[in-house]
Amino acid sequence: MPNNHSPNIQPNKPSLKTKLEEEMKKAFALTLYFGTWFCAIAFMAATALEERPIPLTIFGFALIKAALSAKFMLIAQAAYPIKIDKQHGIVKSLLLESLVYLMVVLGLNYLEAGIHGLINGKEFIPSMTAFGNSDPLRVFAMSIVYWLIVWPYLIFMGVNLALGNTATLNILFGSKK
Repeated sequence: MPNNHSPNIQPNKPSLKTKLEEEMKKAFALTLYFGTWFCAIAFMAATALEERPIPLTIFGFALIKAALSAKFMLIAQAAYPIKIDKQHGIVKSLLLESLVYLMVVLGLNYLEAGIHGLINGKEFIPSMTAFGNSDPLRVFAMSIVYWLIVWPYLIFMGVNLALGNTATLNILFGSKK
């Protein structure tokens, strides 16, 4: 009787292609989420500065920044996965994690500024320290805005982990039935 079961094949383990597709979907959805925020902030800044006509390039930059931020967030999630302690609830469980994610995203933004400086023929460290116009108050203000953007996403992910994807989507968008 032939043995059809190979010891190297695990039946419930998703393939690399499936994992890659899921990561691409997450990256795309997170880019859309961040992109919506960053485009709204760019639009608000342009109107506050009374720029007319409003340059469309700011929206392109906002979308690029959203894609980079999504990538940074997914890296942070891979390094420090979201964990929910049902005894403490989602909010309390994610508060510290949200600050860790914020630090990772800020750190990667500093790194991005340094690399951007190198690409433009500048030195790495001075370019990196120029992030946020080298103004600690501005970096703090940006951190608050980043946290306010990341926090709802983390709450959504926490609810998704606690209830499951189908239940979460049903609660938010209704049942497909």
